[in-house]
Order: sequence, then structure tokens, then C-alpha cells
Amino acid sequence: MKRAPIGRTWRHRVYKRHLARLTAVRRDLVRDLAGFDSDLTETLVLCGSELFANAVRYTASGARGGRVVRTLWTDGRGGVRLGFTDEGCGGTLPEIPKARGAEEWDRAEGQRGLLMVQELSTGWGYLSLCRWGDLGHHIRADFGPTRPARPACPGGTA
Repeated sequence: MKRAPIGRTWRHRVYKRHLARLTAVRRDLVRDLAGFDSDLTETLVLCGSELFANAVRYTASGARGGRVVRTLWTDGRGGVRLGFTDEGCGGTLPEIPKARGAEEWDRAEGQRGLLMVQELSTGWGYLSLCRWGDLGHHIRADFGPTRPARPACPGGTA
């Protein structure tokens, strides 16, 4: 796999609130990652699409006048970090549901995106822009030159 250039930061991109902007998000990622390994590029496009869609669906970024900011940079070790900053007011934190009741299982179809990001990235997380108010989150996913080793499953099967 071709390694990412060390210490590169791309210009932040701002997208308007519409899911129709997914085309531009994907196009810009492909353009910005020209020359990178095609598997890495495809993975970043897939995960970036999910993170952008979540920002539009679940925060004020999807409201009239809303925006989402995309960041992209290399981490200095050959990996790439992709991030999206939303405008908050979603009332929830970006997390993978762990325990589900009947209502949560009914909504489960819409809860798989972060699980996908977790599985395809070497790590992900978020930072609240303001600890005392729901003013937005910056959600990032890291993509290293190699996948981390998977922990053994309980019972010893993989």
C-alpha cells in the first residue's frame, strides 16, 4: 500500500446542508486523495459519506443555512485522518448503541453507520466543540497504512 505523505493538510471544505451534497463530498475526497492507494481512497469515501450524512441528518447542520466542515490531513506516521464538524443541536452524542430495547431495534437500520466507520478505520472519535452546550462536534476517523490486529473473540474463534 502506498503511504500517505507526511505532514500534509488539505484545505478545509465547507458543504451546505443537503444530502445531495454527498456527490461533492465524494468527488472532493477522490480528487484530494489522487495518487493514494485505491482501497484507502474508496474506504475514506465510504466513511466520509456516512459521517457527512450523519451530520446532516442528526444535527443543525441539516437545518436551513446549515453547513458541515470537512478536514483531511496526514498524521505524520503514514496514516490519514478525516474529520467532519457539525453545527450541533442534535441532542445526542455520536456513539454506537450498545444495549437496545424494542424501540432501538426498530431504529437499528439507521444506527449501522458508525459501526461501519469503526470497522473500516483504525480508530474514530469525537470532540464536543463546547462542553456546556450542544454547539457541535468534530468527528474524526483515522486510516493507517495497515489495519490494527483484531482482538481474539471470546471462546477463541475469529
